[in-house]
Amino acid sequence: MTLTLVSHRLCPYVQRAAIVLAEKGIVFERLDIDLANKPSWFLQISPLGKTPVLLVDGKPIFESAVICEYLDETVQPRLHPEDALVRARHRGWMEFGSALLNAIGAFYNAPDETTLRARAQDIRSRLEQIEVELGEGPYFAGEGFSLVDVVFGPVWRYFDVFETFEDFGFFNQLPRVMAWRRALASRPSVRSAAHKDYATLLRDFLIHRNSALSRYVESSIAG
Repeated sequence: MTLTLVSHRLCPYVQRAAIVLAEKGIVFERLDIDLANKPSWFLQISPLGKTPVLLVDGKPIFESAVICEYLDETVQPRLHPEDALVRARHRGWMEFGSALLNAIGAFYNAPDETTLRARAQDIRSRLEQIEVELGEGPYFAGEGFSLVDVVFGPVWRYFDVFETFEDFGFFNQLPRVMAWRRALASRPSVRSAAHKDYATLLRDFLIHRNSALSRYVESSIAG
């Protein structure tokens, strides 16, 4: 079986697929494209025009959740729990992770300081919900690494960059979330999922948003 992951260098959804592939020990090729200048062949295999797309012996699978589920169903070890009820709850928290990514997007696109702080508080409220759900760790469901962890690994990576230019207090007094964040950051599959220049690429991306957050990034670079 030949696998090619069609990706974009900053896409967190691509990172999800890359994490699962690494956890399964699957050899694959990674092919980055420019979403601002999508090649015609890509539009033929991605009906939504988004990354990631996984080519399995040339046949495309699109949407990160579908890719991750396919890999989990076909290659051991399983990252989803066997119990159907627990599995359903995990899928709910995976959706929560996607909603958190949307909240992060609203945060870095906020046009002014007032909106930025409101978006930051929205993120903080979501993190407080996670804090209540977490146990002793180190991962979402305890000792076992799951697809919920796959979803949140790329989420926490945004904050690694945000914290280089401003402390918005997202994680203050959230010890379980912070412990989970550290555990995922140290996981080899999570570390290897992002582009080697991810932090620089994200800072450049944020500057070009021309948003309230852009000004924080510019100030940090100016010194």
